[in-house]
Amino acid sequence: MQFTPTVIKNLLKKPATRKYPYEVREPFPMYRGELVIDIDRCIFCGMCSRKCPSQCITVDKAAGTWQCDPHACVYCGLCRDHCPTKCLSMKDVHRKPVTEKVTWIEHGNPPKPKVKAAPKAEAKAEAKPGKKADKKDGK
Repeated sequence: MQFTPTVIKNLLKKPATRKYPYEVREPFPMYRGELVIDIDRCIFCGMCSRKCPSQCITVDKAAGTWQCDPHACVYCGLCRDHCPTKCLSMKDVHRKPVTEKVTWIEHGNPPKPKVKAAPKAEAKAEAKPGKKADKKDGK
């Protein structure tokens, strides 16, 4: 009967687990939870979709849409780390369970392409080639 002291000790101790839905612990520091985007700061460069290992992010610059499949996301944070405008972040909690598979779509306004300024008249005058001197052979 070697297990009897262990059984008695476990019966008299406090449980080692939490009653999850009622008792929620604080997240750890640097915890990677639910992905969040600030669509107003997004430039739709597509870096997040290229760096995502699970390919759950799709960016369409022409339509101005940013799409994420949260069921395919592995919450690694690579998209957040490589975003040039830092518009992606991660909450310190996971999203709640859902009964239907939903794809997350955000609509924004992609930045307008920069128009190059027309060169000034001075630059045009300097750019015109002058008459070249004729080279004559020494013959």
